[in-house]
Amino acid sequence: MAENGQRADIKSGRLDADDYVRNFSDAYPLLNKREAFVESERCYFCYDAPCVQACPTSIDIPQFIRQIATDNPDGSAKTIFEQNILGGMCARVCPTEQLCEEVCVREVAEGKPVKIGQLQRYATDQYMAHKAQPFERAAPTGKKVAVVGAGPAGLSCAHRLASHGHDVVLFDAREKAGGLNEYGIAAYKTTNNFAQAEVDFVLGIGGITLETGKALGRDVTLSQLRKDYDAVFLGAGLGGVNALGLPGEDADGVMDAVSYIEDLRQTDQLDTLPVGRKIVVIGGGMTATDIANQTKRLGAEDVTIVYRRGQDRMNASDKEQKFAQTTGVTIRTFAAPKELVANGSVRAITFETMQDDNGKLVGTGETFTLEADMVFKAIGQTLHSAELGSDFSDVELERGRIHVDENRKTNLPDVWAGGDCISDGDDLTVIAVEDGKIAAENINSFLKA
Repeated sequence: MAENGQRADIKSGRLDADDYVRNFSDAYPLLNKREAFVESERCYFCYDAPCVQACPTSIDIPQFIRQIATDNPDGSAKTIFEQNILGGMCARVCPTEQLCEEVCVREVAEGKPVKIGQLQRYATDQYMAHKAQPFERAAPTGKKVAVVGAGPAGLSCAHRLASHGHDVVLFDAREKAGGLNEYGIAAYKTTNNFAQAEVDFVLGIGGITLETGKALGRDVTLSQLRKDYDAVFLGAGLGGVNALGLPGEDADGVMDAVSYIEDLRQTDQLDTLPVGRKIVVIGGGMTATDIANQTKRLGAEDVTIVYRRGQDRMNASDKEQKFAQTTGVTIRTFAAPKELVANGSVRAITFETMQDDNGKLVGTGETFTLEADMVFKAIGQTLHSAELGSDFSDVELERGRIHVDENRKTNLPDVWAGGDCISDGDDLTVIAVEDGKIAAENINSFLKA
């Protein structure tokens, strides 16, 4: 054991101070004015633009790019914010290469799409750097709405409701607003405290009261909210992490990736975070690539992502997979965890190789073992409905998440929901923003009826 109580193979301060600064600086630096102008000129400004159809929030992409090309970045930002008030964060984390850029005419014809995501960040960043909220509230309606969860869905919903003149109280269980944007995204994607700057930007419209440290089921109940408010929106996210289901899962060094990323995001001293020499990450989504990249950047020598299906089935975008591999992360596929090797602390993990048998994943009987000082679980999250209060049982669930209709309305007449906690959620920030926007418009219609 090391003197500080950590295992000798799991320790903090593996790198020099300059290495931490370099490794966790902005991974995708902002375009300068000339670069943005040149890139905007590549857009064909299609009339029936496929990129708009592919954008979950329906941003008028040709319009905002044209505004950049005509040296009107403020107008460009407003065009974006009209449809996506969290356009700044989405420009950083949205898998544009699988959405708007994938269907860009330039991509189809040349294999090189217009850099829509980077142009969106250029417009939104420059606006937020020198201007406040671009929208004004309508006249107060006297209606009150409770929004539970100050993540992307909740912030989007609260802002749109406030713009219609309703008073909103935004509850969040944590001490900071922002949800996934604040606690769950890799630090090198959202530098300089951008998540909190965006929260302040959203709240700048007025009419939104933020109450942090207030958890549904602990500090407030759904029945009380329904009694005290005219409508309720649930954007509570997912509080639980799926387990591996293996003996020894409680061994020292076996951790859930979400909690570790949260600790990383909330520290201003990266050299205090303990990290092993050999890391194994189980999963294939954005959380898996984020934890793999960050532990590698904290000084881990050997980081391997292991996924049970083929690489083409990984939920992490191609861009994130390639970024991880460029960082030095190994990706191994068609392998499922079978046994944790531990003697109080994890030492290795054994996998069984898998194969696709007409769409069904089956084991081959062959195994291999990877040494590991730390094993990170990144195999999805779950809604712990039991922790949300006994009255939450009135909400209809589907596949363990909240069932909603196309307007994001639940089975209860005055309750809506959106984001990761709903059954059709795609676990993307941009989808959560759209959920909040759709719900807010339907709540507004309900309140005006």
